[in-house]
Amino acid sequence: MTELVKNFIGKEVIIYTMNSSAEQISGTIGEISGDWITLENMNGGQEIINLEYVTRIREYPRNKNGKKKSIITD
Repeated sequence: MTELVKNFIGKEVIIYTMNSSAEQISGTIGEISGDWITLENMNGGQEIINLEYVTRIREYPRNKNGKKKSIITD
């Protein structure tokens, strides 16, 4: 899984975890070390996420003009 997540380094993503069905964390992936992801959130803070609890990672959706979508439906 670590090798797959390396494709998202430097990209703005939404990470879904199994802590709860609605748990979503968004930000830019900074680095991957072992089973841990360093994520910089929109406020400039950093979070560290354990890859064992990640169920899905997707790039932040954008509209045809390149702007971030305000409503994300899954």
